[in-house]
Amino acid sequence: MSNNRNVKSAILGGGLTGITLARLLQENGEDVVVLEREPRIGGLCRSVTSAGFTFDIGGSHIIFSRDTEVLAFMREVLGENKDQRARNTKILYKGRYVKYPFENGLAALPKDDLFFCINEFVRTLIAVEKGEVPPPANFAEWIGATFGRGIAECYMLPYNEKIWNYPAERMSHHWVDGRIPRPPVEDIIKSAIGIETEGYTHQAVFTYPVTGGIEALVDAIAAPVMPSVITGFSVTAIRKKDGSFVISDGEREVEADRIISTIPLQALLPTLDDVPEEVVKACDALRYNSLCSVFIGLAGSVPDLSWVYVPEESVGLFNRISFPSNYSTAVAPEGHGSILAEITYNDGDAISLMTDAEVIDHTVSSLCRAGIIRDAGDVVYTGVERQKFAYVVYDLDYRKNITLVREYCRARDIALVGRFSEFEYLNMDGCIRSAITFARADR
Repeated sequence: MSNNRNVKSAILGGGLTGITLARLLQENGEDVVVLEREPRIGGLCRSVTSAGFTFDIGGSHIIFSRDTEVLAFMREVLGENKDQRARNTKILYKGRYVKYPFENGLAALPKDDLFFCINEFVRTLIAVEKGEVPPPANFAEWIGATFGRGIAECYMLPYNEKIWNYPAERMSHHWVDGRIPRPPVEDIIKSAIGIETEGYTHQAVFTYPVTGGIEALVDAIAAPVMPSVITGFSVTAIRKKDGSFVISDGEREVEADRIISTIPLQALLPTLDDVPEEVVKACDALRYNSLCSVFIGLAGSVPDLSWVYVPEESVGLFNRISFPSNYSTAVAPEGHGSILAEITYNDGDAISLMTDAEVIDHTVSSLCRAGIIRDAGDVVYTGVERQKFAYVVYDLDYRKNITLVREYCRARDIALVGRFSEFEYLNMDGCIRSAITFARADR
């Protein structure tokens, strides 16, 4: 069967980036088509509703940003379907809840740990100012040079190695400036003696859809362009013909003057012919994590928290737990609460080999031991969703490999936009900003 559709721009992927880009290009007057492999749009921002509970399948998503233009765009498209919440986020550390970020909650630590953290922070600060600390060569060294050995060993290293599922000393540090702020000295001292300080203030108040989960954001952005979206279209081949691109799913074909890819590079390259071996190897070497999201519905209430970071392996395999029913009263039945636990993993490791039932049993029992679930008998709903592509991991060879792949795609006249096409750790606001930047340059 042939589609025979000819458009100016074919956008591969109907996740947040692809849908936002389609809307912006259409507003520029362009004829666009979005080709999405799944039965519905949304990508990592899809949500599921079952038994009255709504969960986000790609982990806990909230709407916030330092980028005022992007934040205004997200809030505006949601219209009345939005609510605001004040962030109440903690770190579960040695059985106690420590204020997030960790360096703003030092007074809650056991006294020995508090001394270790503040002493090493001051010692490191002095050593840096005296020029005695060499430039960091990796992420682990950057953490130590920024926070000192105490904060590094108590929280930053164990948490980051848990979420990235990769040794910090084998990760690049080029990506952290601006994403992980350097704490002001006065805030560290205030935190240590119990004076309230706030970190990551751009998250202090966040927005979330009242109904529909985070997918409601994608649906709202998509509303004007849905007639241009083709779902169930898994791209299998891309070829050039008379100056145009022909995109096929094995049954249908779409012709376009250009291609903009928002799908993972690992899915894009196999659709192209004659890719050099060195480019294939560079793409294969790009590291990423998969995500297992565990959904738990409870009779009764949940703790009055937004989300909790869990650095200790002994507590559970999950690195973060969130409480969607505290984001909106409409995502759980009346008198019920919800918990979403996130576990990062890679093919071949222990998590990838566990069944969904085993993952659920581990998560529920771990949360019961931690006192977050009062009684396993309160659990009335469970579910699991796994996403192959969730987090970009910046290993030490990242920049060499990504440069090679990007240059090849540029030579093939394929534009790359979004998290797994640019292969950058972009949050939702970063994905939207990436689409805005592309669309403006295209005018």
